[in-house]
Amino acid sequence: MTADRVWRWLQAGQLDLPLPGAGRTGQRWAKLAAFTECDVVAGRLAEAHTDAMAILAELGSPVVERNQLWGVWAAEAPDAVVTVTDDGDGVRLDGVKAWCSGAGLCTRALVTARTADDVRGLYAVNLDAPEVVPMKSEWHHPGMVASDTRSVRFDGAAATPVGAPGRYLQRPGFWHGAIGVAACWLGGARAVATPLYRAVGDEHGRAAHDTHAHAHLGAVDAALAAAEAMLWWAAARVDAQPEDDAELIARRVRAVVETAVDEAISRSGRALGPAQLVTDAEHAQRVLDLGMYVRQSHAERDLAALGRAAAR
Repeated sequence: MTADRVWRWLQAGQLDLPLPGAGRTGQRWAKLAAFTECDVVAGRLAEAHTDAMAILAELGSPVVERNQLWGVWAAEAPDAVVTVTDDGDGVRLDGVKAWCSGAGLCTRALVTARTADDVRGLYAVNLDAPEVVPMKSEWHHPGMVASDTRSVRFDGAAATPVGAPGRYLQRPGFWHGAIGVAACWLGGARAVATPLYRAVGDEHGRAAHDTHAHAHLGAVDAALAAAEAMLWWAAARVDAQPEDDAELIARRVRAVVETAVDEAISRSGRALGPAQLVTDAEHAQRVLDLGMYVRQSHAERDLAALGRAAAR
C-alpha cells in the first residue's frame, strides 16, 4: 500500500513541490508534513524524492523524466564504502552502500561515493542497471519495514557526477533538506496524536472526564504548535536569506520537532493505555514507524552540535 501511494502521488504530480529558498518553502514543508501524516513510510520516501529534485536543481542535473522515483543514498558506514573511478569511458561506482531506503522501489538514486583522494562526491545512478544489486534485507524491526531499506551493491555501475566532489555537503540546501525531514516528523507526530485528540473530545468516552488525559493532550498540543511555528519561522528565514545560518536553523528546527515527536508518542500512550495500540493496527504501525524514523536524529550528539553552533 505504501509503495502504491507514493507512485500515485508521483504520477499525479503531487511530488512536484516548490524548491527550498525560492519563496514558497513553507508550502513545501507543509506538503511533506501532510504526506507523512497520511502515511509515515510513504512520506519518508516522498521526502527523499523531493530532496533529490532539489539537489539536482541546485547542483545541475541529468535529465529527469516523468515517472522516475528517486532516492538519496548518502549514509556512510565504516564497513560499507562505495568508491568512484573514471575509466575513460565514464564514471563507475563499486562497493556496498548501506541504509538505502526504497532499494527495490526507486528507479533512480543519488549516491555518495569516495573519490581517489577520499572526497565524498554525489552521483546519479539508474537502478535498473544489472550492476546495481539490492542485497538481502537485514531489517528486523517492524517500524519502517515498508521503506524497503537495504544495502545495495554496485559492481562497476555507470554513474553521472552531480556537482563537484564535496559540494553536496557544503551547500545550504543540505540543511534545507534536513528541515524537510523534520517536517515529515511533524506530520507523523500529528497522526500519532490524533487518537488522543479524538478521545478527549468524545463526550461519552473515558478520556473526556480524565484530567490526566487532558493534561497529556495539552502538553502534546503545545509541543506540536511550537514545532509548526518553528517550521514556518524557518521557512521565512530560508526564503529571505537561503544561505544565512542554514545549519543553526536546521538544528534548532529538528530539536524542537523531535521533542514534539517524543511528546506525541509518549503522552498518547500514557493517556490512552494499551487499548489503542492493541485494537488499532494503523495507529500501532504508525507509532512504530515514527519511532524508527525519528532515530535519523543523532539524539544528544545533535543537541551538542546545536549547542556549538548556537555559541558561535
